[in-house]
Amino acid sequence: MKIYSWNVNGIRAVLKKGLFQPFLAEHQPDILCLQETKAERNQVEIDLPDYHEYWNSAVKKGYSGTAIFSRTEPLQVTNGLPDSFASRFTFADELQRDSAEEGRVITAEYEKFYVVTVYTPNAKEDLSRLPLRFEHWDPAFLAYCKLLEKKKPVIFCGDLNVAHTELDLANPKPNRGKKGFTDEERKGFQNFVDAGFIDTFRLFTEGNGHYSWWSHFANSRARNVGWRIDYVLASPKLRSLVKAANIHPDVMGSDHCPVSIELAQPK
Repeated sequence: MKIYSWNVNGIRAVLKKGLFQPFLAEHQPDILCLQETKAERNQVEIDLPDYHEYWNSAVKKGYSGTAIFSRTEPLQVTNGLPDSFASRFTFADELQRDSAEEGRVITAEYEKFYVVTVYTPNAKEDLSRLPLRFEHWDPAFLAYCKLLEKKKPVIFCGDLNVAHTELDLANPKPNRGKKGFTDEERKGFQNFVDAGFIDTFRLFTEGNGHYSWWSHFANSRARNVGWRIDYVLASPKLRSLVKAANIHPDVMGSDHCPVSIELAQPK
């Protein structure tokens, strides 16, 4: 089973470039998780007869949003985090931009595991959303994944908007303390790892130079001056079933590239 995650930074733009269908044809994911779709389903001219489609679009038009395309029909699909979390965490920032209304999470339940796709809020250049991230969003998302894990193992993937370690971005020193590489954001990611979730890419690949996002400035992608901020994490019970984990920088169409794992079928 091939599970892919891709922040498309606007699904309509990728389709207009003619790059989405060739990607599907070449890679043939069994489950494809998308982030930053920036569209509602009725705005997208796409025909995917081999896939069941699930969309969670933001209330704000043309912003954020996630989707899951799955060859196998899930047992159940849920958008967002549970309502019960609203009493424990605050998802609105100081400008009352409510991240719970931004279509950031979809959960698909399968027979042996859950797949959750997530588009984590960006801390912003001025770090105005850092308190939201550190105090509410990351703890809430971890609590949610641990809640699911009580029933069956979890795979969660998406744009987590953080480089975990200095190996995960080309220029760590000048970026320390900036969005995506603050101590708080890195701690939020480390909390996932400390809770037992496995950064699948690091099961197979060490060192730096492996990135999933590049700035549009200064020819960054061609020079591979990037960040690894897109991940696939898995519950410990799935570790032995993860047979490969890859980043696909050759796939164009977005400022992010897809990341993927190959999973042996659980018995």
